[in-house]
Amino acid sequence: MSTGVIIVLIVVAAIIIGAAVWLATSRGAGGGGRNLRRRFGPEYDRAVAQHDGDAKAAERELTDRVKRHGSLHKQPLEPAARERYEARWAAAQERFVDSPREAVAEADRLLGELAGARGFPDGDRYDEQLAALSVHHAHHVHGYRRIHRAAHAPLADGDESRTGTEELREAMIEARALFDDLVTPGREDTRRHRAADEPAPARSNRLGERLHAPWAFNRRHAKGS
Repeated sequence: MSTGVIIVLIVVAAIIIGAAVWLATSRGAGGGGRNLRRRFGPEYDRAVAQHDGDAKAAERELTDRVKRHGSLHKQPLEPAARERYEARWAAAQERFVDSPREAVAEADRLLGELAGARGFPDGDRYDEQLAALSVHHAHHVHGYRRIHRAAHAPLADGDESRTGTEELREAMIEARALFDDLVTPGREDTRRHRAADEPAPARSNRLGERLHAPWAFNRRHAKGS
């Protein structure tokens, strides 16, 4: 075999090895920037903004979240527990009319408890719980972040919150999407309760009708601004 042929083979082998290394790197733990963007949606853009536009730093953070929480398996809810959570959320919505800040605080507590019941880190570890939720509910987790921030906003001028009533209302509405995600029966719930007295499809349909009934506050519903 001539020297020229040997050199060509070495170069081809080097190119193949380099391509394989690049491909393995791009398919790393987080699946690469494109897959991370697809998986996290608005959370990806938020992470990039937090890192001052450094996409690589944001992707390292998101990849770390996937490594820590990607294998989490959600725990099923008993039907009675699910109904209690639904009743508490409905009560918080009604309470908003007279006490917006107290209603938001209750909704924040409720989301933390519900997430813990579904197998996510406990609510007293908010940052870790939020990170885990962002891996599995990326498109709705910002509602929890927003309502938590509103519930813990410092007070100014007596009992008046720095967060206006309209902002509290919007936070409550956005957080509802995550609540629906967490409380709606999934495959694990269906398997567990298939043998219950009421057929699972009928139970699921009735719950879906309640959860997706139109609901939103408007300015005349809340007192003050």
